[in-house]
Amino acid sequence: MNVITFFLVGLTVHVVFFLSIFDIYFTSPLVHGMTPHATPLEPPASRLVLLVADGLRADSLFTPSISRTPYLRHVIEEKGTWGVSHTRVPTESRPGHVALIAGFYEDVSAVAKGWKENPVEFDSVFNESRHTWCWGSPDILPMFAKGATGDHVHTHTYPPEEEDFASTDASKLDTWVFNQVKTFFQSAKANSSLRASLFEDKNIFFLHLLGIDTNGHAHRPMSREYLNNIGLVDSGVAEVVSIIEDFFGHDGKTAYVFTSDHGMTNWGSHGAGHPSETLTPLVVWGAGVNGAKRVTGPQPFSDGFLQDWKLEHLRRVDVSQADIAPLMASLIGVPIPVNSVGVLPLLYLNNSERFKAESMYTNAIQVLEQFKMKMTQKKETTLSFLFTPYQLLTESKQAEFSHKARILIEQEKYEEAISLCQSLISHSLDGLVYYHTYDRFFLGCSVVLGFVGWTSYVILVILKTHTSLNRHPGLLKQNPSSTLAKVCLCLTAVIAVFLLVQSSPVTYYIYCLLPVPVWYSVLKESGTLTDLLRSAPSLPLWKCLAYFVLVALGIELLVVSFFHRAMLTVGLAVLSLWPFPSGLFAKSKFRSLSWCLGCLCLAAFPLMPVVGRESNTHLVTCAGLLTLFTSACYFCSSRHKTPLHPSGTQQFVIQMLHVAVCAYVPSLTHSSLEQKRGLPLFCQIISWTTLASSMLVPLMSSTRLFHRLLSLFLSFTATYLLLSTGSEALFPPVLSWLMFAWINIEQEALHAQSAASRQELSTFDFSAHVDITKLRQLKLDDIRRSYFFVFFIITAFFGTGNIASINSFDPASIYCFLTVFNPFIMGGLMMWKVIIPFVIVMCTFETIQVVTQLSSRSLFLIVLVISDLMALHFFFLVQDQGSWLDIGTSISHYVIVMSMTIFLMLLSVVTRILTSRRLNLWRTSKMHFP
Repeated sequence: MNVITFFLVGLTVHVVFFLSIFDIYFTSPLVHGMTPHATPLEPPASRLVLLVADGLRADSLFTPSISRTPYLRHVIEEKGTWGVSHTRVPTESRPGHVALIAGFYEDVSAVAKGWKENPVEFDSVFNESRHTWCWGSPDILPMFAKGATGDHVHTHTYPPEEEDFASTDASKLDTWVFNQVKTFFQSAKANSSLRASLFEDKNIFFLHLLGIDTNGHAHRPMSREYLNNIGLVDSGVAEVVSIIEDFFGHDGKTAYVFTSDHGMTNWGSHGAGHPSETLTPLVVWGAGVNGAKRVTGPQPFSDGFLQDWKLEHLRRVDVSQADIAPLMASLIGVPIPVNSVGVLPLLYLNNSERFKAESMYTNAIQVLEQFKMKMTQKKETTLSFLFTPYQLLTESKQAEFSHKARILIEQEKYEEAISLCQSLISHSLDGLVYYHTYDRFFLGCSVVLGFVGWTSYVILVILKTHTSLNRHPGLLKQNPSSTLAKVCLCLTAVIAVFLLVQSSPVTYYIYCLLPVPVWYSVLKESGTLTDLLRSAPSLPLWKCLAYFVLVALGIELLVVSFFHRAMLTVGLAVLSLWPFPSGLFAKSKFRSLSWCLGCLCLAAFPLMPVVGRESNTHLVTCAGLLTLFTSACYFCSSRHKTPLHPSGTQQFVIQMLHVAVCAYVPSLTHSSLEQKRGLPLFCQIISWTTLASSMLVPLMSSTRLFHRLLSLFLSFTATYLLLSTGSEALFPPVLSWLMFAWINIEQEALHAQSAASRQELSTFDFSAHVDITKLRQLKLDDIRRSYFFVFFIITAFFGTGNIASINSFDPASIYCFLTVFNPFIMGGLMMWKVIIPFVIVMCTFETIQVVTQLSSRSLFLIVLVISDLMALHFFFLVQDQGSWLDIGTSISHYVIVMSMTIFLMLLSVVTRILTSRRLNLWRTSKMHFP
């Protein structure tokens, strides 16, 4: 296998491992083919008004000291039932609305598959209604209109350009909705067909109010704009209720539900699981809803919110967000969405005990239908002798539950029937999870087997092609055993037939068959292990053992750092001491001190707050000045040793002036936005031009080592400054300083181990031809170099924030580029901000391979082993976690490590382009893998 093939195979294997976690943990939970079920009794309401205040926190509505909602407060105290709706991660608009209206929690991957449209078909309350009229955001309404059967869901949206974070007042979005609703009912008075439709039963009116969320992102939830917007929504709700009641003649047949899709953190973001994001308000009143119920005793809540909100005298009824869908369905008498996993909150209903029992029975049968369909699907795709049914809800127990509940209702034992139905729902939901995760262990074992095999193969490649083992002459030309090949082919056939019989998905074939060729390659190279054993007497075993123990501890430190960023500070503090025990300090005091100081300065960043920072553009300006100062120092130093062509000097001067401009642009942008003047066109042009040229400008610079690195540093830092709002802007200059120190001290380390004369760093040229025969073999110290690289890559990811958490990003970071809401462009810009330090470290690593006279592939293989061991560690952590939140955290960390590994493989090519290396890929055109 030559190096190009190995690169492509390795990339493919890692992509498969990366995607496997989504196939195992994030497949769609939906099943189809169920029959809708509705309560057979007359519903209390003919119509329902759903008002969703996007981004409204529970405390922002309920706390009297900050709330500006006299109407809703009056409803809570006099007319309706209230509580907290508990959302789930990710706390984003799409999954939040799906939970509210469809009653199920969408899998995470669906968020990326389509923001406005349905990646999978699902039922909703809107779909089951007779007519639904919607007003609001073009990012939310279309997905429910497309998912509905027929044309009874009517949407009215404003232009996407209106969702502008730089708007003078985003509350105009909510004003638009209220005005449209008023106009709609006014026009209905003169439109007989529309009026007739409105007076039909089972109608829904949906008002999506985005202004609060937009103002929260732009100005923070404690800002005047956010709180004023809440007041505007409150008065708008009061006016809409008055208009609707007047239109229908106060017939008492209208139910109202006011809630939110998600909350928001104090720093204006959402997506993770902080209580400020997951706790949303729920207020329900009108037809069929219990009025305010006063209580005198303590309520079963220990969060202390009742006292803070001054509502301890009123009954609080909390629900899960998905419970709102069956509540709305019950109020207007439509079938509960067939995919709903919500449980009807009976305390909100003001109706007869029989109606409550029948509604709960309908809810239980609807959930049980999903369970039956899921069980049938799994039974049909599993061999009968391997199928293990869910013991708490076998087919006989299903019939027993439903029959007994029906009998209890007919005997008017409503409380017993309700209790039995709630038990049936609980068992059905647990059974849904059981069958949804039925193949998880099997797939996990297949992936682990492939993972271990791949890592073993890479280790054998390192030992065979990059070390000086004493090779047995008889093993050099040994051909693989034909018996081994036949066994692997037979095993492949057996696995394929097994999966075919069970009608398994295509991805199952990939996960289960991948370990076969991987382990065939491992067993084929068993002779390398023999060589290792033969070379053992000549190896410094104690030194080898010490290295491996240190690397193992180092990997464990990196794994822990994903959960506790402060461990990176500990690691950097330890790395700063490396020159002293290694003896480098005695040989080069200045370079050693520069390394120590760089490590200690970088160690401060993981201790800084991940989120919640207030914007401070003065620090961005300071970062620009620091960049200019360090660049000038390095430029003058390298220019003194290797004179630069006048055109090269001119380019550096222009790049430094460009950095100065980019350091000023964030201050100008944020000042303009604070003064409600919008995003300046000059700033937008500078920002997009800088982004577009960041990868091209360095290619025009000198290919001398420090000159090219300096050009890369200036180009990427300019972009990073435009994406910064505070202290994180200082990170690239400090990181680059440490990277330059690392290059210098690695040359000292190599010189200390070799008797050869030292070549000045200023004389290295990326474009120079390299004699492959002069490249040295790996030494134990190269394991340390590879570990340093992985450590700096992790530090580059987590140095200024925890990218495993969606709410770590400040939306203000992208205001220099755009302010109109666009989730994919915004996400891309934020991701590029994360990748920039990554690229700086990668280019440094490429330089170190040149300086230390190593083949790129040799160090890179060690890096692959280290990163794969980390990923494997996280994969095992996923299996061991109990709660879904812990599983989600470990999965996100696994995804980050796998993404990092794939990025490393791809960027190994990109950095070669950026540094203008005039070599074939990985400098191994004449060398081949086994």
